[in-house]
Amino acid sequence: MDLFSRTWAALRAAVADLSDEDFGRPSGCTGWLVRDLVCHLIVDAQDVLITLATPSDREPTRDALSYWDISGAPPTGDDPLDALTVRLAAAYEDPRLLRFHLDDVGAAAGRAALLADPAGRIGTRDEILTVGDFLSAYVMEWTLHHLDLIACVPVAEQPPAKGLARSREMLERIAGSPFPTSFPDVDALLVGTGRRAPTKAELAELGDLSSRVPLYLS
Repeated sequence: MDLFSRTWAALRAAVADLSDEDFGRPSGCTGWLVRDLVCHLIVDAQDVLITLATPSDREPTRDALSYWDISGAPPTGDDPLDALTVRLAAAYEDPRLLRFHLDDVGAAAGRAALLADPAGRIGTRDEILTVGDFLSAYVMEWTLHHLDLIACVPVAEQPPAKGLARSREMLERIAGSPFPTSFPDVDALLVGTGRRAPTKAELAELGDLSSRVPLYLS
């Protein structure tokens, strides 16, 4: 619960520190500008609120790792929901409105997470998870999107170190193998999720793991 709060607070602070010009820069998400990603974060915050308000008495069907659907192909940006996000972001026009909406809904999502029982069961995407597993999955969501947010922003704070380490650990468990210890957490996450291609030297160090990554999470 604490790590969810830390990573979410850091991501919202990073958005608050963006200049108006930064909203027009490319993000680390294929086909999205920074403003599109911020709009997506608003939708994410709404998802957290809705899910935490959807209790269930069924047995969990997924956990923090199996929450993710894994694709072998990178996103193209042509998905209808992705395209809708771009249109919604453009409709805001003024970056100040995006900042305000994220701060408003994001703060509510953060408070809801703090009030939730980690052992409680909740439903999302036709699956059942414990609150603790759902919020753990979102630690990776916040951390990866923090890296996406600052991909082309010259001066920006990195995600919290503990969030990076926890996200790396989860990605390694999903991949079924650890990344080489020579890979810093940021590089392990970027290469492991296909956000950048490995260098020749990194590819050699990955060894057998190179056949299992990148993993495209959704």
